[in-house]
Order: sequence, then structure tokens, then C-alpha cells
Amino acid sequence: MGRLDGKVAIVTGAAKGLGEADSRLFIAEGAKVVMTDVDAAGGEALDRDLGDNAVFVKHDVRNEEEWVRVVDEAVSRFGRLDILVNNAGVVEVGNIESQTTDEWRFVNAVSADGTFFGCKYAVKAMKETGGGSIVNMASLASVQGESMFTAYCAAKGAVEALTRAVAVHCAQMKYNIRCNSIHPAGIQTPMVADVPNKVAKAMEQGFQPPAAQPTGETKLGEPNDVANAVLFLASDESKYLNGTRIVIDNTISVTSGFVPA
Repeated sequence: MGRLDGKVAIVTGAAKGLGEADSRLFIAEGAKVVMTDVDAAGGEALDRDLGDNAVFVKHDVRNEEEWVRVVDEAVSRFGRLDILVNNAGVVEVGNIESQTTDEWRFVNAVSADGTFFGCKYAVKAMKETGGGSIVNMASLASVQGESMFTAYCAAKGAVEALTRAVAVHCAQMKYNIRCNSIHPAGIQTPMVADVPNKVAKAMEQGFQPPAAQPTGETKLGEPNDVANAVLFLASDESKYLNGTRIVIDNTISVTSGFVPA
């Protein structure tokens, strides 16, 4: 308890899944949290559950002007900004032949554009009050090839590369702002749970899933498996960790075989 005492955080995509887990853990560890999402009903319900140290703001991360408003809200309400978790993301099924241009632009706008805007305005606020920590949610999809999620792989690859650029810039400018990325495999979240439905819908439009599929069932991680890593990066315990990635995948990215449940 108390690992984030006195710190103020923004968590995007907070209404459910990983963002909800981050927000709950941050509040339990003493932070004040501005939670954002396009899902107003879910976000407001979480706000009521978490009490006075949490506030929900409806927010589309693709909109630069809304980012200005969200960062201003954190600073005006709580006095500063110490932590940003760029968690919001979406996935659309499609390989390089079937992924539509609209899907490509949507997925990249949420993950790549949204993370860029978040970093841009968080750095501006953090450098005024002595520094902070930015945690960008990438994916195992930026570490290995996943043919069914072309746009998602590209978007998360952009997030990973942007993370290094932000980290190096802030270190060179002596801002005391760290920026790191998290790369989970499949986690028990609504987004992951909805993937089979998206695959089925895509197949109705002619999408062909990969011919080679592993047999059996892969064990999914739990949201707190990721949230605990986010907490570590957000806290002062990781003060010398900057510009790097943490992969959370139970060896999936480094094994030559299949990891069973």
C-alpha cells in the first residue's frame, strides 16, 4: 500500500479491462486518478465505485483538443500530473490482403495517434512539476508477427518506437520523465473475448484465418498481471528504467513450441 502516495495519474481506456485494473490498483496504492474512455456509462460507474480520489472524463484519444482538456483537468483538479498510462486501444481482424483502409486508419488513430497526443501533452505538464512516468500499452503483436491483426501490429509497433523516442528526448532534456512500454500477450479482457466474434464476422466477408493453428488452448493472463507491471513502472521503484519494454507473455514470444493452458 502507498506506492503511489501523492501522485496524480491519467489512465485512458479505463472503463473496463486493463485500464480498469490499472485504475483500481492505482487508487489502492494512494494515487489520484483521472480515468478516461469513450464508454461514458462504464467510466461513470467505475468513478462512483472508486470514490473521491478518482474522476471520470469522457475522452476520445484520437482527438488532440480533448487531450488538452484531459491534461488540464488533471492539473486543475489535483494540482499536477505524475503518471500517464496510454492504455486505450482497439483491434480489428484482417491480414495484409483483407484489412480495409478504414480499419487501418481507425486502429492506428486510437493506438498510434492517441499515444502520440498523450505523450506530447503529458510531457508538457510533467516537466513543469519535476518529472513523471509515462507507460505506453503496446502488445506482443509488436514483438512477433501476427498475420490476423495487421493494423494492430503496425499500431503497436508505432507505440513501441514512439516510447523510445520520448524516453530519449526527455533524458537528453533532463526532464526527469521516464517512458516505457508494456507488451502483453492475450489477457482476460472484453477486447480479447470479442476477438472470436470479430473473426467470425470477418470470415463472412471472405477473410481466411491462418491455415496453421496451434492445437489446444493457450492460458490467458489476468488483468492484474499487467496492472502490477504498470504500477511498477509508474512508481519510483523503477526510477532507472527508461526507454525499455516489458513483455508479459509466459514465454510465448521466446518458445519454439506451443504453451498449453
